[in-house]
Amino acid sequence: MARVFPEGRLAYGMQLPVQSQSTIYAEPWEASAGAADLAEVARAADRAGFGYLATCDHVAIPRRLAGPMGTVWYDPVATLAFLAGVTERVRLLSHVAIVGLRHPLATAKQYATLDHLSRGRLVLGVGAGHVREEFEALGADFEGRGPVLDETLDALRAALGPEEFPEFEGERFSFRDLGQSPRPAQARIPVWVGGSSPAAVRRAAVRGDGWLPQGDPRERIPAQLARIRELREAAGVEGPFEVGAITEPLYVGEPGWDTGRRTLTGKAEALAESLREYRALGVDQIQVRFRSRDRAELVAQITAFGAEVAPLLND
Repeated sequence: MARVFPEGRLAYGMQLPVQSQSTIYAEPWEASAGAADLAEVARAADRAGFGYLATCDHVAIPRRLAGPMGTVWYDPVATLAFLAGVTERVRLLSHVAIVGLRHPLATAKQYATLDHLSRGRLVLGVGAGHVREEFEALGADFEGRGPVLDETLDALRAALGPEEFPEFEGERFSFRDLGQSPRPAQARIPVWVGGSSPAAVRRAAVRGDGWLPQGDPRERIPAQLARIRELREAAGVEGPFEVGAITEPLYVGEPGWDTGRRTLTGKAEALAESLREYRALGVDQIQVRFRSRDRAELVAQITAFGAEVAPLLND
C-alpha cells in the first residue's frame, strides 16, 4: 500500500470545468466549451504542478433534477483517457465514480485500461450515488446502494489487483477463471472514498486508502478525522491514509469583478496562509476551484496558483 502524495506536504488538485455543469458551481462560459478547452486547462494544470485532475460521474439526470444539476456530465473514463493523452505527470481522479451502477468486472476493465494507458496515473475515487432514477434505469439497487458499494469495493480490490484471473466470492458478485488484461500499471490502485455521511466516513476508514469529503467546512474536519482514526483502529486497519478537502472558491489577485462572498481572493501570501490551515488540520490534499469568466482567465489562474501560491503551501 503506497501513498499518492508525499507525507507531510500539502498537495493540490482540481475538479475540471466543462465536464460537469451543475448550476451550483459551473461558470457561464463552460456551456459553450468543449474538448479543446478541457485539454488546454488540463495541460495548464499539468505544467503548474497540480497533483490531480478530477471528473464526476452520472449516467442520466431525471427531469426533476435537471434544473440544478444540468444534464452535462461527461463520462469519467472517456474524459480521463482523453486527458491522459495530452498530459504527462498529473494524476487522473474519478471524483467520484458511482461504481454501484455497474458490475465490478466492467468497472475493473475500464479503469485497469485507463491506468495501463496512462502509465499508472489513476486514482479511483468512489461514492454511493444519490439519484434514484439513475439506479432504476440501469437496473441497479438504489435502496441497498451502501452494502452494494461495500461489496463492490472488495470485488474491485481483487479485480484490479495483479492477477490476470482474479477471484472473488460475495453475496452479490462472484467471479473466477475469467481473465482480464491489460492489468493496471500500478501494483495497487489507490481508492479514495467520497462522501461525508457517517456511512461514507466509515467506508473510507475501513475500505479506502483515502477520504474525499463532500464540502465539509473547515470546522467539521477535525471531528471527522478523529472518527476516521477511531474506526481504523477498531477495525485493525493500518497503512497510509490520505485526507482531502474541498477549499472555498479561489481567485489569485484582486478580481475587479464580483466573485461571490465566499471566494478567497488576494495576494499569494494571504491565500497560502489561509490554505495552510488545512494542513494544520491534518489534510493531505486540497481540491481547489477558481472563479473565471473564460478559459483564458482560468488558465491564468491555474498558472498563477502554481507559480505564486503553491510554493508557499508547505513553508
